[in-house]
Amino acid sequence: MFALLLIAGLWAGLQNALAGGGSFITLPALILSGMSPLAANITSTVALFPGQVTSGFSGRRLVSGAGKLSFKALFIISVAGGAVGGLLLLNTPSSIFARLVPWLVLFATIVFAWGSFLRKPVEDGAHIGPGAAGVLQFLIAIYGGYFGGGIGFLMMAALTMAGLQTRAAAATKNVLAGVMNASAVLLFVTSPEVRWPQAFALGAGAIIGGLLGAWALHRVNEKALRVAVVCIGVALTIGLFLKPV
Repeated sequence: MFALLLIAGLWAGLQNALAGGGSFITLPALILSGMSPLAANITSTVALFPGQVTSGFSGRRLVSGAGKLSFKALFIISVAGGAVGGLLLLNTPSSIFARLVPWLVLFATIVFAWGSFLRKPVEDGAHIGPGAAGVLQFLIAIYGGYFGGGIGFLMMAALTMAGLQTRAAAATKNVLAGVMNASAVLLFVTSPEVRWPQAFALGAGAIIGGLLGAWALHRVNEKALRVAVVCIGVALTIGLFLKPV
């Protein structure tokens, strides 16, 4: 089982480095290992966090604020929103979260598909002001701390609409994803829902996968990978609706 989780973590880390959506791999893997959806979501968040830190650190030179909204403000907003989302998750009964999971996965799949194939990048200036951008980032951070699937594309959309160029938005998004999950992880590490052996197996695989992703970035067909991610999300959504866990 731990060998399979290591492979799942490696795949998730590779996928996050190339296209995002690694939680679509780790969440079903942990559920299939016998965890409740709540424990699987918390364990997955903790396990994937080191890979997010690595991605954010590697692109730190491109990190930027969004117009009049400084990076410091985005940082604080992300920490606060991630903490709110984490607290909401810890105070959500497992049975209620189990009923929410199919809808959360469906929403994340739609966001991922939209971001991968339908969203047009904005390169010609800001379409929203700093206030709207701050509110959007706070709401995204709450969602990120609570569930997290699809937050990368939500942030890419918000940051590019706020005026960031695509490359800077991607680098800033990577850092902010780690920041909002850091506040959630700080809450989760004391939770009895964390399954530490599984988290270490997934985390080790995710770190290796992230390193492989940096090497494979220009060698893998990213569009095909994104199609595979959407197919996994659709299959997982159907499975969760047909057989609630």
